[in-house]
Amino acid sequence: MSDSDTVIRVENLSKRYLVGHNAPTERYTSLRDTIVRHGKSFARKTLDMARGRQIIQGDTVEAFWALKDVSFEVKRGEVLGIIGRNGAGKSTLLKILSRITEPTEGRITLNGRVASLLEVGTGFHPELSGRENILLNGAILGMTKAEIQGKFDEIVAFAEVEKFLDTPVKRYSSGMYVRLAFAVAAHLEPDILVVDEVLAVGDVEFQKKCLGKMQEVSHGGRTVLFVSHQMAAVQNLCQRGILMSSGHVVDQGPVDCIIKSYLSQTHHLAQSSFSHRKDRQGNGVLRFNEVTIVDADRKEVAALDCGGAGYVMLRMTNTNPAPLKSVRVAVGVDNEFGQRITVWSTHLSVGDLPELNPGVECVEIHLPRLTLAPGRYGFTLYCSVNGEVADWIKNAGSFDVEAGDFFGTGQLPEPGQGCFLMDHSIEARASV
Repeated sequence: MSDSDTVIRVENLSKRYLVGHNAPTERYTSLRDTIVRHGKSFARKTLDMARGRQIIQGDTVEAFWALKDVSFEVKRGEVLGIIGRNGAGKSTLLKILSRITEPTEGRITLNGRVASLLEVGTGFHPELSGRENILLNGAILGMTKAEIQGKFDEIVAFAEVEKFLDTPVKRYSSGMYVRLAFAVAAHLEPDILVVDEVLAVGDVEFQKKCLGKMQEVSHGGRTVLFVSHQMAAVQNLCQRGILMSSGHVVDQGPVDCIIKSYLSQTHHLAQSSFSHRKDRQGNGVLRFNEVTIVDADRKEVAALDCGGAGYVMLRMTNTNPAPLKSVRVAVGVDNEFGQRITVWSTHLSVGDLPELNPGVECVEIHLPRLTLAPGRYGFTLYCSVNGEVADWIKNAGSFDVEAGDFFGTGQLPEPGQGCFLMDHSIEARASV
């Protein structure tokens, strides 16, 4: 594509925010110290107001760079996925591209009209009805009344809000808000459609409709920027991706490569300890210590063979002074895009475990024939005692499955042909 096909060009973009901090207060402070501290704060705020600066609450002010030296280009008709952990700067970037906030440094060139769907209610006036907000958003995009009316019935049908069209949108549920907002943004023919994580608010059927509409929009030569934590949706919709971390673009390229790069950052290897995990949930009477994978000969391995046997060893600590009864343990297995594909559970296989004595115990999960296709899989750990959650570690780690002669033919499916392998046979019979 030529330079004329570039619809978004971002050059050395940076965004700085000022964050206020209150100084720690001693247990006993004098009235004079309090007056002096608040007097200084009041004087600074007054000076900032006079100079047109941002007024910051707090005794001290710290500069925080939400974006730093971000550069990339987007071509016409391209669907770009922007991924990264919470706080990476994705939403700040989209707000600047949508002209909601201004950058501190850098330059953005946009060739075309931009429609944005960043958060529930963005661009809608709560006191106006759904009908009036459709007309208002079309006018903001620079469309004539005739152009808006030509798309009106299609927008209403897509959003499924016919009965509430003349109701003020402040009375809409969050799902109705999102349906109407997306329908307006997608159908009023913007050159650039910017969509943040708000699709997570809608139901499953509407999410499918939205993804289909975004594909339709891109096939019509318009550009889509899509932010989501649903890796399967990003993979299906986008051709190219950008990975962000701490306000920087750390990688960009084909979307499959970018997703793998992102997921490799979020998973820890299975053999690591969980003592550092602060995000675990549960009452703690039973806790996971570590996970080890061993083969059929009880030798510790880094990966299991497809079609082979093995064990997943869970070392757990009973912190209770007495034995624990009615214990259930489960390992949820996810594919590389974070989708749950199966679960290994005592509840499904053997019921409750026997008593677990105080101290460290080992729970074995026996896999007599591994039916997972070669690849990397993530896992979540869960255990309960008497129906109450004892320990729950999401995205606890990952393990690898290597190629093995599952079918006895020396053949394996091509990558991307599914996660599971199943015994089967095929034969031809004469028609009757």
